[in-house]
Amino acid sequence: MTILSKQSAEEYKKENYTERMKNTGRPVSPHVTIYAFPIAALSSITVRVTGVALSFGAMGVGMLELFGGTGTSLSVFQDLGGAYGPLVAAGAKFSVAFPCVYHYLGAARHFAWDEKPDLLTNIDVEKASYALYGSSLFISVGLMIV
Repeated sequence: MTILSKQSAEEYKKENYTERMKNTGRPVSPHVTIYAFPIAALSSITVRVTGVALSFGAMGVGMLELFGGTGTSLSVFQDLGGAYGPLVAAGAKFSVAFPCVYHYLGAARHFAWDEKPDLLTNIDVEKASYALYGSSLFISVGLMIV
């Protein structure tokens, strides 16, 4: 951007971004709303989200044990299964199993890529991302049933 005079610089400071874009007459790019994330990006984001979920879950269990006494978290999970039925218990088991499995397998995939960078082709990364989602779902459902 070139500012030609002190007066135009002052006018520029008064306008916010939206006003400046309206004055140009050009449409603002919809960027994220039309952008389709590649599966590799989604799987990477999911690894990060599951890591955060595991951290909060561990913090929750720790707080239960600290404030409720030893064995409180175990009794909460037993009550959850007994009082609310098998569907709620299965959902709770899956919500614990999936982040654990996905994050673990995502870390294994990352370590494999660190050791063998030749595996980092666009096609192989896409295949690995689909395999990560599929295997994580399959293993998590298996753990949910146990």
